[in-house]
Amino acid sequence: MSTFFTMKKNSLFLILILLTAISCGERVDLLVHNAKIYTVNENFDQATAFVVNDGKFIAVGGEELVKEYNPANTVDAQGLAIFPGFIDAHCHLLGLGLSQFKVDLRNTDGVEEVIQKINEHQQTYHQKIIQGDGWDQNQWEDKSFPDNKKLNAAFPDTPVVLERIDGHAYWVNQKAIEMAGIDPNTEVKGGQIVKHKGKLTGVLVDNAKKLVDKIIPEYSKEDKIKAFVKAQNLCFENGLTTVNEAGLSKKDIYLIDSLQKKGAISLRVYAMIANNPADIDHFTRKGILKTDLLNVRSVKVFADGALGSRGAALKKNYNDHKGHYSDLLISKDSLKRIAEILLSKSFQMNTHAIGDAANQAVLEVYNHVLEQTKDPRWRIEHAQVIAPEDFKHFNEKIIPSVQPTHATSDMKWAVDRLGTERLNGAYAYKDLLDWSGVLALGTDFPVEDINPFKTFYAAVARKSSEGSKSQKAFLPKNALSRYEALMGMTRWAAYANFEENEKGSIEIGKFADFIILDQDIMKTDIEKILKTRIVATILNGKIVFSNRL
Repeated sequence: MSTFFTMKKNSLFLILILLTAISCGERVDLLVHNAKIYTVNENFDQATAFVVNDGKFIAVGGEELVKEYNPANTVDAQGLAIFPGFIDAHCHLLGLGLSQFKVDLRNTDGVEEVIQKINEHQQTYHQKIIQGDGWDQNQWEDKSFPDNKKLNAAFPDTPVVLERIDGHAYWVNQKAIEMAGIDPNTEVKGGQIVKHKGKLTGVLVDNAKKLVDKIIPEYSKEDKIKAFVKAQNLCFENGLTTVNEAGLSKKDIYLIDSLQKKGAISLRVYAMIANNPADIDHFTRKGILKTDLLNVRSVKVFADGALGSRGAALKKNYNDHKGHYSDLLISKDSLKRIAEILLSKSFQMNTHAIGDAANQAVLEVYNHVLEQTKDPRWRIEHAQVIAPEDFKHFNEKIIPSVQPTHATSDMKWAVDRLGTERLNGAYAYKDLLDWSGVLALGTDFPVEDINPFKTFYAAVARKSSEGSKSQKAFLPKNALSRYEALMGMTRWAAYANFEENEKGSIEIGKFADFIILDQDIMKTDIEKILKTRIVATILNGKIVFSNRL
């Protein structure tokens, strides 16, 4: 049987029509033709057809391939655009899946709505410890950190732990504070226990979160399996065939490996090891773990916190909080020690750095440690605020891994945090690309939306997906071209994972991971990009998601 795809006019649904294939030539699994194929190869060539066998591309070219091969399945793409499967270079797959067990506080407008959503959640789940995530005080009328007075009144006997949208702060009630053993005299290094007039507010930033983490029971293996399966399905629906999980424990990495080997999940995962000494020691002793679906050869390190919760380490005080600039979460000496260990074991170091002080420290350590190393491909995750004098320290050895929707989400308040002058070195994706030559693009989901077209739109248009056509572009001099944005979501992201020889483009010998779109994002009006839909996601030459009638 052979298959081709066609689109009903003004419809996003996929119609599968089965036809009998009558052809001669080499027997293969799949032939796709009559398509507009962006190969994203070295020359950025376009093609109209390709052939897949045993899960890999074996020929890429024109309509002549129809006569040369005898496919078990044929796809007539009806002129639709086809791209390599998208790669999300920085996200939290497990976090996305586990969010189904938490109260969704995204887009709430204040404390009262937060409490309302918690009450609705509890009516269904009746949890002994209430967890929620996604609140952002920058979206509220009062943009200062909340206190827990109303949380205490509404939930006096049940601990409540609510994580901020950036994952770098908790907002907890008094019951949780008591269970964690926190009092006004408790001190923490590399974080902040926020107080007002000497009293605890319930807001805990960065390392202070760990004080509460100990009272939160770990999710069961069954819940994590459900989480991974749900998150994978969301990835396939959004055209993602590989994701970079930014920080996992040894236990969770091996859970992914076991699920992949059983066929329970098939999403490709580049898993960064969380900065836990025991886990790092385990993997560096055993060496790189690599299969067709899993790649474990990197460690995620935190240099600072987030700008939204004022945990990003800045060289000078926050513009909207005089006397506060925040510190590094880890000393430069510790950064250097970790870097030297990872380099000696040929592991990649991927360091979260948002503030200009954090980026300066990481750049200094990287350049010192990597001086004699030819191709380390170490990464700075986020690289969000860079001082003018530090851009020159980026180079081909250091890859900025950035999330374009962070810029457009933060645009409403970033100038308040940084001031106009310092903002010029923030979210500077084009400048970073010019210095490094490569840029890996991701979303940081579930912090931001998983939708890759929002990433593409934010990178190119520098506008928020929630804005209007007349919305002014945010720092437009650092916009990327469509070519650069696509490269960052495919070929360059694969390169940042040491996987450029197996994915990131449609070329002979690479995995047959590709997506079919209902419009050509390289040509259509930029303001129509967000309306793009996935027609089908194909992994190893097999459909893992389709829009069917």
